[in-house]
Amino acid sequence: MTTTRLDATALLDWAEDLADLLVDTVDGGASIGFLAPLDRARALAWWRERATAVAAGQLAVWTAHDAGRVVGTVSLAFPDKPNSRHRAELVKLMVHRDARGRGLGRRLLTTAEEAAVASGVTLLHLDTETDSPAEGLYRGAGWTRAGVIPDYAADPSGVLRPTTLYYKRVAAG
Repeated sequence: MTTTRLDATALLDWAEDLADLLVDTVDGGASIGFLAPLDRARALAWWRERATAVAAGQLAVWTAHDAGRVVGTVSLAFPDKPNSRHRAELVKLMVHRDARGRGLGRRLLTTAEEAAVASGVTLLHLDTETDSPAEGLYRGAGWTRAGVIPDYAADPSGVLRPTTLYYKRVAAG
C-alpha cells in the first residue's frame, strides 16, 4: 500500500476513485458532511471542486492506494489569516470499508501529522461525531479532547448528533 500527496492535477486524475471512497464512507454511516444516499455524481463534483484549493495551497490531500485503487484519504486545510498560520484542520479522513482493520487510518493520520510539522504547523484540530469509531483512533494517536457541541451535524441518515472537538500539538512552538 502506498500513500501519495496529490497536486491539483493528480486530484482530478483520481477524482473517480475518491468519489467511490466518499460514497462508500457515507454509505457506511460516517458523518463527514453528507447525507445518504450520496449520489456518486455529487461526490465526484465535490472532489473536483477541491482541486482549486489544492492548487492554491489551502488544502493538502493524500491518498492511500492498494491494488491500483484509492482505499483511503486524509486532508489538511490551511487557514489564510496571518494569525492562524501555525495551525491546520485535519479533514476528511476516510478508509474504505473493505480496507479497515489494517492500520490504514493511523497511517494516514501520521502522514498528515508529519506533513504538518514539515510545513511549520504546530497545532492541528479536527471534529468528529461523538462516540464514533474515529474517536478511538484520535485518542490512541495522542489527540486531546477539547469538548463536545450538541446537535452539531446530521449523520448520514439526517439525525442531529453531537460532535467532539480534538486538538494535537505536533511540534514545539
